[in-house]
Amino acid sequence: MTFSQRLARGVLWLCGWKLLDLVERPKKAVVVAYPHTSNWDFPWAVLGLMALGFTPRWAGKDTMFKGWRGPLMRALGGIAVNRRERTGFVGRMVEEFPRHDEFLVTIAPEGTRKLTKGWKSGFYRIAIDAKVPVVAATIDYPKREVGFIANVTLSGDEAADMAILAQAYGGRRGHTDRNTSPIQLIK
Repeated sequence: MTFSQRLARGVLWLCGWKLLDLVERPKKAVVVAYPHTSNWDFPWAVLGLMALGFTPRWAGKDTMFKGWRGPLMRALGGIAVNRRERTGFVGRMVEEFPRHDEFLVTIAPEGTRKLTKGWKSGFYRIAIDAKVPVVAATIDYPKREVGFIANVTLSGDEAADMAILAQAYGGRRGHTDRNTSPIQLIK
């Protein structure tokens, strides 16, 4: 276990958080972070990912990377995404998987901390096109749990796949629960 992993686990323990992990974690996957309802999700997620023993790679809105924050966000594993226009992000992410022995990219499919009608489909298209599973990750504030809760191989049947993810996330609650979006793809 690395120093940063021990440090992250220690901070989580001191703050009363329990770390969740899968028995067998895939080396390549799209990690879905849900629910995403608060700015507090970011530090807890980074700590959780570090505690689980890998350098987090995550997609975030490009405005988080402006000015002095840019180098810091990239050092923390950030990948800037322009959400205002189509930029080929899904294709770029699909191309990254064959380039790495291990590659887990974390995406908050709600796309915002506010209540939405559902999840954006980018995570789904990346996983299908790259032929990698989706790992369900959560930050459950009432239970004070952070980490991975399920490994789902998508079938291509969107309704069935989303039902499996909804079941995995059953009972999980975010910081600001009223902002938790339903688990369904929006077009």
